[in-house]
Amino acid sequence: MTENAAVAPIYVPPAPGMNVAYKDLRHKLAEKMAGEVTLSDNPGETLKKWRSLFEISQSDLAAYLKVSPSVISDYESGRRKSPGIFIVSKIVDAILDMDIARGGVKIRSYEDILRGDFSADAIYDIHEYLSPISVEEITKLIKGEVVYSPGSEYIKPLYGYTVIDSLKAILQLSYNEFQKLYGWSSERAMIFTRVSTGRSPMVALRVTNLKPALIVLHGLPASSIDPIAAKIAEIEHMPLITSVMPIADIVSELQSHDIRH
Repeated sequence: MTENAAVAPIYVPPAPGMNVAYKDLRHKLAEKMAGEVTLSDNPGETLKKWRSLFEISQSDLAAYLKVSPSVISDYESGRRKSPGIFIVSKIVDAILDMDIARGGVKIRSYEDILRGDFSADAIYDIHEYLSPISVEEITKLIKGEVVYSPGSEYIKPLYGYTVIDSLKAILQLSYNEFQKLYGWSSERAMIFTRVSTGRSPMVALRVTNLKPALIVLHGLPASSIDPIAAKIAEIEHMPLITSVMPIADIVSELQSHDIRH
């Protein structure tokens, strides 16, 4: 089987109601994904990131493309040489077509970001990683104290972070705007500044559909966190840490991950 044949796409008709605006959204997202993979220093890891963000398993993607799961695994692990733009485009198209077949929920979730419709002064900094970082590594980088850590099955790689002014976020943002704080992925660290006890941001997260892969409450030692906040983290299986490192230093440390990788 040739490399090109290995990822020959299967045509899937557009989902019902897929209008011109939706096709434009899909096209922009495909360009974003393919460009990021192609320009990445680790294209396999970036492919894995996007597959994970769309909640598609290696076996399902392989079945859709009519290849062995080992083909996808080899690309993502780097055992197979880095795919060229043609192969990347075919894999990206497959991921998007599979999402369309499911109703296009993931594609639509990126609409406001792609159209540039969202800006909020509640955001201090937002960043997407080219390669994932672990909860443990972030905890070390920002000298965090662990308040609650769930079982290993709930620990996920982090593909970005958002630093949020907790008071502005809670007082100014609507439910839909709060969801947009997740950027390109919910598998990220959400860092709340201006925290008094930690209860308010945790209650806000409790009632949202999306849950971050790590919560950082800034400015307090772990011993000062409201027990209710810790209990919510436990109920939702969300890792929760605190940090008193200056916020500018936190951002600098977190941004250094891409430089080192």
